[in-house]
Amino acid sequence: MPTEDFGKADTFEVKLANAQYLKSNKSSAGKGNSEEEESEGISAEALKCYIKAGEISKKVKEYMKEIIKKDVLLVEIADKIEAKIKELGGDMAFPTNISIDEIAAHYTPTARDETKASGLFKVDIGVEVGGYIADTAVSFDLTDDKRYTEMIKINNEALEAALKELKVGSPMKVIGNTISSIVEAHVSVSPDGQKAGRFKVIRNLTGHGLEKDDIHAGDTVSNLKNENEMELADMAIAIEPFLTEGRGEIFEGKPSEIFVIQNKKTPRDRDARIMLDYILKNYKTKPFCKRWLERAGLPKPNYCLSLLVKEGIVYNFPVLVEKERKPVSQAEHTVVFADKVYVTTM
Repeated sequence: MPTEDFGKADTFEVKLANAQYLKSNKSSAGKGNSEEEESEGISAEALKCYIKAGEISKKVKEYMKEIIKKDVLLVEIADKIEAKIKELGGDMAFPTNISIDEIAAHYTPTARDETKASGLFKVDIGVEVGGYIADTAVSFDLTDDKRYTEMIKINNEALEAALKELKVGSPMKVIGNTISSIVEAHVSVSPDGQKAGRFKVIRNLTGHGLEKDDIHAGDTVSNLKNENEMELADMAIAIEPFLTEGRGEIFEGKPSEIFVIQNKKTPRDRDARIMLDYILKNYKTKPFCKRWLERAGLPKPNYCLSLLVKEGIVYNFPVLVEKERKPVSQAEHTVVFADKVYVTTM
């Protein structure tokens, strides 16, 4: 699940930072645990959980190949993926993101969604084991003429090339520099002999750090050329380049069906309090979706969720759309830097 980086001129990064998982409202005990983890690095127990989450994600991605077909309902696909994660011993770190064509991220179906699988079809899943997360994404070309297969191939090639460059202690910049170089090497030639890149890396979507119970932690992981010398050691990150034939930027579209707690204050409405208690008990700091709440049998789910958003208790993620509305591909793996480099989802 990507981090959006709109630059200093835009407020979305600030909103996301404020929204993400009660950063400013963690208990002092939670902060103490976080500081202890930072000082000690990746513990043996944490590594075991990261690896198990990754193993589950790999099996789920194989399962996707069986169930993802053109014209299958998105809600059917999402339900089967989430059921498989639980069957294999994991939990959802966030709702299954299923994004088609120009939608880059943050679309998850409603319980009664009639949208069917088609086009450039992206699935982004998060598997949690003991609070530790495997975040991974796959793109499928569901067109009859396979017009997006080459973009997906180059997207995967760029990610895999970056992964091969990684060592414990590598500078962060090696990721974006490698991804950019691979993508830029693929050019097209116009009738007048002019060369241009066939695809662009979406510059305001990045990878991100991972920590216990936190899907977007620490530094962003740029997919562009950069000079970030931060050492990759004692940490977990998700690397996820997005490619497009469009401008290479995304914008905030309509509100999605994905939400996260951003403030623990108590709502006045009784039913809204019941919903908030349920969310805190079952999802804690993790993103959740309306589909899950509706199926839980909570009273007045639409009204209560709208009220929690209006009162600033819950943050509603926007759907992210390519600016020229050109199709977007995505590839993602989780990497843990401990005694060695572990690509847990590959």
